[in-house]
Amino acid sequence: MTLDLERFRLRRFLESLPPAELQRVEQATELGDVAAVHEGNAKAVWFSRAGGAELAANVAASRSRLALAFATTPDRLLAEVLARLGRAQSIVDVQQAPAQEVVERDPDLTALPVHLQHGYDGAPYISASMDFTRDANRTNVGIRRLMLRGRREAGVDLNAPSDLRAIYQAAVGRGERLPIAFVVGSHPIDHVAAAMRLPGDELALMAALRGAPLPVVKCLTNELRVPADAEYVLEGYLDERGYVEAEGPYGEFLGYYGGVKTNPVFHLTAITHRKDAIFQAATISGRALSRTDTAQLNALRAEVSVWRALETAVREVLAVYATPSSGGAFNVRVALRQRVPGEARNAIGAVFACLVNVKHVFVVDPDVDVFSDEQMDWALATRFQAARDLVVGGGFRAMPLDPSLGGARTGSKAGFDMTLKEGMDARLPLPPRYEGRRFDSLEAALADGPKFFVELMSASGSRDGREIVRELEILRGTGGLERDAEGRYVYRPPAAAR
Repeated sequence: MTLDLERFRLRRFLESLPPAELQRVEQATELGDVAAVHEGNAKAVWFSRAGGAELAANVAASRSRLALAFATTPDRLLAEVLARLGRAQSIVDVQQAPAQEVVERDPDLTALPVHLQHGYDGAPYISASMDFTRDANRTNVGIRRLMLRGRREAGVDLNAPSDLRAIYQAAVGRGERLPIAFVVGSHPIDHVAAAMRLPGDELALMAALRGAPLPVVKCLTNELRVPADAEYVLEGYLDERGYVEAEGPYGEFLGYYGGVKTNPVFHLTAITHRKDAIFQAATISGRALSRTDTAQLNALRAEVSVWRALETAVREVLAVYATPSSGGAFNVRVALRQRVPGEARNAIGAVFACLVNVKHVFVVDPDVDVFSDEQMDWALATRFQAARDLVVGGGFRAMPLDPSLGGARTGSKAGFDMTLKEGMDARLPLPPRYEGRRFDSLEAALADGPKFFVELMSASGSRDGREIVRELEILRGTGGLERDAEGRYVYRPPAAAR
């Protein structure tokens, strides 16, 4: 099989981005100045020389760029991801991998262009690193930050519940080191795969989302397999001591600092990379969460989980959107066609149960665009009554990083049924559309049946309307013109004129 080892590399994706999506920084940039450039930036940033190397940041920090990665549009992104998840692709081992063009067996983490991201971070962090481990003959892939502790050591945050945490704790229980590899510099699709929480081998998941066979290569200092087309691979292990070293603080994905934690230590055994490798940083915190890699990746992951849960809970789901400005999962919007009363509440319950991170669920009708803050605000203002439509529950498992918990281990969730209720007029006041039959006269049109004013204009071919008012005035003078309960004009000729 002939594999294209350039198609899914980071450099090719950056080169494909239009100017509206990419900012090139050609001049030499000090690492201390990198964070200020990509903070809140709506574009991906490609530094030609940052700390002596090429560096890309913000690559997956917009829905539009994720859509470009999947060759689709932002509104079709979720549908494309779901479709790809249903089509398996192969995993192919290669011997000559671009990711191993350069081999450093005396590696040094401090030689990499790793910058301080937030003012009170404990040290410079590698932020776009995807971790690869093995468990029960399956590859587990995730996204973990690495806090530099020296040339060959870094702290790894493993406090939140995750597959990697369970795998590592089992290794510690056996008194064993855990082999691990971190890939830095990847196509956005690979980051989407790493953020997913789906059962099975996650190399297979990555291949499915690429929609193409995945080339992998065995690491040089352990038995792990990683994407052969990566930019950098950091090989090593988590030592058997467990949670022993301070890590943090760090600006977390909800826009607040996480405190100092006790965490495992990563030991570097080798670095391999392409000859023209691009290092990568991910934006994670700050005042503009919607323009961070973490929020966008979290949002797409949440939408996949929510869609799958809703498929069995309600009849007709039309759209799902997790707002990146809430960190990508806390606020979820759902549009559905409610066939029977109560389906909106069933949807709320299903979303509550399918994701720990979800706190607020907003359900609307098909006429409301879940991607529009303006339309969602309108639906909340006009279709929602708190005493009738608010669903509140407590005692749910919660995301520990949520600062509103105040140290509690469980939290509350709220659902907002913003669908039309019985008796509400669902018609939207939109510009008139002139459609329908033509008649020889206004009286003939009214003889055909009751008509709205726009229908009378259509019936006479009018694009003015004022002459219709004058004709209606004449008919009103005969005593036969009336209006029905819906506002349509009804004409009953006087008996003498029949």
